[in-house]
Amino acid sequence: RLDTGNFSWGSETTTRKTRILDVVYNSSNNELVRTKTLVKGAIIQIDATPFRQWYEQTYNAVLSKKKKGDEEKAEVVKKSGHVKASLAGRNKDHILDPHLKEQFAMGRLYASLSSRPGQSGRADGYILEGKELDFYLRKLTKKK
Repeated sequence: RLDTGNFSWGSETTTRKTRILDVVYNSSNNELVRTKTLVKGAIIQIDATPFRQWYEQTYNAVLSKKKKGDEEKAEVVKKSGHVKASLAGRNKDHILDPHLKEQFAMGRLYASLSSRPGQSGRADGYILEGKELDFYLRKLTKKK
């Protein structure tokens, strides 16, 4: 069974290889969700760690709350003036979708498969955001 795939984050124009955790929705058949079958167009949950690490490094912003014991271990890293200026430029008018923030806090992101895993042997897709994410979140809450 495929357990990893390449997923892109469209609004941030980055792609990371990450673990596939679960199949949560399939528009054609609920049987494919129950058996966790990966097909094109399936909505799946992926591990958010690679994207969270990239985001924290790129925007110098913490996405998930650390445990109480980790607060003391946080180190102050020296940054050059150039690095500080580029971080300030990136953060100037950048806003992260609140739904994505919730998902990062849980450690799981919703994604859609855009490749055909049974034919190509690869599971590639994209992270859901915006109106598409809202649509599937409504479908998932209605299902439960």
